[in-house]
Amino acid sequence: MIRTATPDDIPVIHTLIRELAAYEKAAEEARATQEQLSEALFGARPAAFAHVAQDDGGEVVGFALWFLNFSTWRGVHGIYLEDLYVRPEARGAGHGKALLTELARICVERGYERLEWSVLNWNRPSIDFYEALGARPQDEWTVYRLTDGALAELGRGAKG
Repeated sequence: MIRTATPDDIPVIHTLIRELAAYEKAAEEARATQEQLSEALFGARPAAFAHVAQDDGGEVVGFALWFLNFSTWRGVHGIYLEDLYVRPEARGAGHGKALLTELARICVERGYERLEWSVLNWNRPSIDFYEALGARPQDEWTVYRLTDGALAELGRGAKG
């Protein structure tokens, strides 16, 4: 079962994020607090949205956290999937596909023309899963990121 996350889901979503970070070999980078997640998802001006996957017993076994992006070329919003994670013991039961299906349904319903996400190059199981659903890599694009000291330095106008 897939459902929209509620404030009561914050502790389990936080735990799942930390599990995902460990799986991606970057546990030390997962610094978000439950309070930050609560504000981002359920504050006065939500910045992100989440859905959870539950097993037959009602336990949350996965989640998708996403936000809106905008295509200047298409002139409409899209969904950027920040995180998709299903616990290893629950994989193969259709939870990941169901989460992506729900996001695709939202796109179609709202007239969004893109559902996008990033995947680590070494994560072959996820790449195979996404490609089996019809997703295709955008090989001509390279993701860039500013964080920590470089972001602060540029933000102060020190580079240019």
